[in-house]
This record gives sequence, C-alpha cells and structure tokens, in this order.
Amino acid sequence: MKYHRIYIHTDGTLETYNEITQLLGVIPEPIDTSSRFSKGYSTWTYSVDTSEEDGPFDFINIFLDLLESKFAGLEKLGVNKNTDILFWLLYEYDRQCALEFHPEEMKRLGQSGVHLNIDCWAN
Repeated sequence: MKYHRIYIHTDGTLETYNEITQLLGVIPEPIDTSSRFSKGYSTWTYSVDTSEEDGPFDFINIFLDLLESKFAGLEKLGVNKNTDILFWLLYEYDRQCALEFHPEEMKRLGQSGVHLNIDCWAN
C-alpha cells in the first residue's frame, strides 16, 4: 500500500481549518479526537491511498495541481508554503521498495517550496 498525504499546519482553529477545506475543495481526513496524538485542528490532512493493483498515482503533480493556484489564499490564512505544507509518502512493501520520480515533477516540487517526506517499511 501507498499512503499519499498532504499535511498543512494551521493556527489550530476550527475557522481556519474549515477555510482551508473550502479553499482547496477537497474533504480532509476526519480528526480523531479520541487519539492521544490528536492535535485538534492544528493539522489539516488530505489522503489518497493506493495499492499496487491501482497502478501509478502521480501524487506530486496531482497535489501541486490542487495547491499551486491556492498558495496566495493559503498565505492569507497564515499558511506558509515553505514551512507549513508537507507531502508525505508512506510506502508499505512486500518484496522491494522501489520509487521513481520524474525530473520535471521534482523540479516543480522544488520550485513550489513544498517539502517531501518518504517513509518505507516491509510488510
């Protein structure tokens, strides 16, 4: 399985959280307030999970398509694209952890200023 995430750190208010949701036009992950790790509305998270059977999911370009035209609006909400937005790929594999990124998407990601984290673990 691959778990593709956008994390946006916020000021922790429900108002800002809802404004990000409205601005981006996608439904974030529900907040689990029962978890001891829950930070309430301080992190807005969008998730797309894929399996090997689903084929490739170009998450960097898809996520940048979602965000790039909204950077100014996010900045008005106090979100800094260079420090408050993170793409995270979590990859659970069986036999081999193999990742490939196209130079153009890496260039685009670098120009956006958004950070990328990748975690891999054997199933």
